[in-house]
Order: sequence, then structure tokens, then C-alpha cells
Amino acid sequence: MLKIGERQELVIIKKVDFGVYLAEKQGDEDKVLLPKKQVPADADLGDRIDVFLYKDSDDRLIATTRMPKITLGEVGFLKVSDVGKIGAFMDWGLEKDVLLPFREQTRKVKKGENVLCALYVDKSGRLAVTMNVYEFLRCDSPYHKEDRVTGTVYETSKNFGVFVAVDNIFSGLIPKKELYGDIQIGDEVTARITEVREDGKLTLSVREKAYLQIDTDAQRISEIMEKNGGVLPFTDKADPELIRREMNMSKNEFKRAVGHLLKEGKIVIETDSIRFK
Repeated sequence: MLKIGERQELVIIKKVDFGVYLAEKQGDEDKVLLPKKQVPADADLGDRIDVFLYKDSDDRLIATTRMPKITLGEVGFLKVSDVGKIGAFMDWGLEKDVLLPFREQTRKVKKGENVLCALYVDKSGRLAVTMNVYEFLRCDSPYHKEDRVTGTVYETSKNFGVFVAVDNIFSGLIPKKELYGDIQIGDEVTARITEVREDGKLTLSVREKAYLQIDTDAQRISEIMEKNGGVLPFTDKADPELIRREMNMSKNEFKRAVGHLLKEGKIVIETDSIRFK
């Protein structure tokens, strides 16, 4: 069976002026053309050739000896060649660019940028790519709890947090409660694995364990106070959302860091502010 979007080894069953026809085996009626400019110079009937199958500009199945940057179901970075009326055209290593439809974009993309996407077959039977890579990511990573990993953010959710493609292959999530800073789609993040779920998906955190994070948080508080003339205009009793917005910390993390600075004798806590001692 000829498989669009996949790499296949096929046999030459017929030679014509404009190329050769390939099939899985001699006698098969299901065949595909390999254009003449793609045919190896010494190729002959019965030879097997490694090819990739896709559709040409006339919507006909065609073979090529060039291999794309990603094949069906794979995830990888592709460069935006251009943006048109129906979507973005992505350079995947073949003569004809592959389409990233507007409906498959999780954010607007620009010409020249590299975008994480996956290759799929659309309803019309054509190959296209999507930025919604969730279903294409694997859940069999070699990682364990407390391992540090790097990945690309491909989706954000107000309810769940930030979805990350770890190594651009494996499925990961930074839960909302672990989310700090301005993390956007396309950002590369380094995180710590807090859990390997039963289904193999990874739960991540961009922060260290509490006892390791205290020093970093205390340093951040001190730096912000220095910029504000030695004063922080709220205390550890402030609203959690205010603390998260201003400090990129949870209320508990903020309280621990303030307590650390207080114990070291560096600050004093007043009614509605914190000051250097």
C-alpha cells in the first residue's frame, strides 16, 4: 500500500521518458511516479528506491528521493517561508512548501520564524502541518522525577497551565500553580520534573524545591526593594494575586523568603510595607 507522508522503499516497475513508476512489488496496479530528475542515474527495473510520498501542485500523489524535515505524525521545527490568505507556507525540505492553515495556528506566525509543528493528513487527503501538537507527542520518555529537562511551549491554558513539548518529542505540562513569569507559545523553557504520571506524561515546574528556592526568592525580593528605594509597598499578608503578579511567587513562597530575610536581620515588617533594616 502506498502511504502518503511516509518514507517507503519501493521497486521500479516501469520506465518512461519522464521518470519511473514505483510500487510495493512487481505486478501491483497501485503505483506512483518518481520524476526523471529524481531518478538515480544507474536505476533500472526491479531496483528498490527509498522515497517519500506526497501530493504535487496538481493534487497527484508523487514520489521524491528528497526527505522532508518531518514525516507523518512527527513533530519538529519548520521555518515560515511566507504567509498567505489561507495560512502560512512552511519550508519542510521539499520543492513544494507545506501549508500551516490559520485554523491550526495557536498564535499568528511571521515569515522567517521557526515554528514547532506536526505533519498530518487533512480532510481532503493532503499533507498539512499543525501547531496543535498535543496528540502527536510521545508518552514514553526516559526521564524520572527530579530530572531537569528542556522543551518548547506549544499551548497555554488559563485553566490548566502551560503545555510543553519536552525535547520537542514528549508530552509535558507546567500546572497553573507552578506557573511564574511571562511564558509564551514558542518559548524554550528549562524545568524540573515533579511527577511522571501513570500515562507517561510529565508534570513540570520551573521552580526548584522549596528549600533550594528560598535563597533565589529572597534575592529577588531584595533586588526589587533596592529598585524601590529599599521599600516593598505590601507585606506577606497581601492578596495572593498581588504577590504572584508583582513577585512571580505564590504567597507561601513569598512568606518563606520574607521569613528568611527577617531571620537574617536584613528587613523589618511594618503595617503595610517591608523595609530594609
